Amino acid sequence: MSVILGIDIGGSTTKIVGLRRDGSTIAMHRVQAQDPITSLYGALGNFLFTNSLSLADVSRIALTGVGASYVDGDIYGIPTEKVEEFTAVGVGGLALSGQEKAVVVSMGTGTAFIWAERGKEVRHLCGSGVGGGTLAGLCSRLCGTRQYDQIVKLAQEGDINHIDLTVGDITRNSHPSLPLDITAANFGNVSDSATTGDFAAGIVNMVLQSIGTTAVMACRACGCETVVLTGFMSNLPQAEDCFALFTRLHGIRFITPEHAAFATSIGAALCSFRDGEQPD
Repeated sequence: MSVILGIDIGGSTTKIVGLRRDGSTIAMHRVQAQDPITSLYGALGNFLFTNSLSLADVSRIALTGVGASYVDGDIYGIPTEKVEEFTAVGVGGLALSGQEKAVVVSMGTGTAFIWAERGKEVRHLCGSGVGGGTLAGLCSRLCGTRQYDQIVKLAQEGDINHIDLTVGDITRNSHPSLPLDITAANFGNVSDSATTGDFAAGIVNMVLQSIGTTAVMACRACGCETVVLTGFMSNLPQAEDCFALFTRLHGIRFITPEHAAFATSIGAALCSFRDGEQPD
């Protein structure tokens, strides 16, 4: 077997994907570690062991992500190349979603907004410091945890009405672009009786709404009406309803493809394909 590995070495998580030469996926794995080198080799070893592969089965490795800068040369003698992260995000987002062009949003520790058009252009539009790091940091201080699963559980138990101020809280008059039920101010109506779950719901809502607002502006700048969401936060239970609101208000379509968390590693692997190799 000839396997091409795409490895996205992030700030706290490394994601690895194995592709066959026809572009089909063998498997996807995720490993958490604070040190990028430890994370990289842990992910590689885990992937090979779990899928009953050896180093001889790997024809090349494509690295991307912030941690790729810590790696020099080939890994275990396997031809290793680096793929620019924004390119990997755009290519991976289009491949997973089946779109020809879109604003691809990578929701990681921070958030990146990429314009991608298949076979033509991948371009970094802008970035935001609001992302998974914001979610973890604020929840650590206000909710007593920075663990993703615990944050999700708390937020599902919370009531956003005990945290956010809506347009209906401050006026009786609605507007086509400002219905009464939308947020006027995140954390603008914190109740004295707000629970830990309420605070978690408010933080999740603030982070997702900030990302959605920037995505809409990015679409307006590119003359596009499609957003592809990637990264682990795209699977937050609240994400679907949050981004559906932006669709209702602005007519922008938000797509969360299957395996969205692995878009960057998939994009890196696809970028490494040579002439004569035709990924699906």
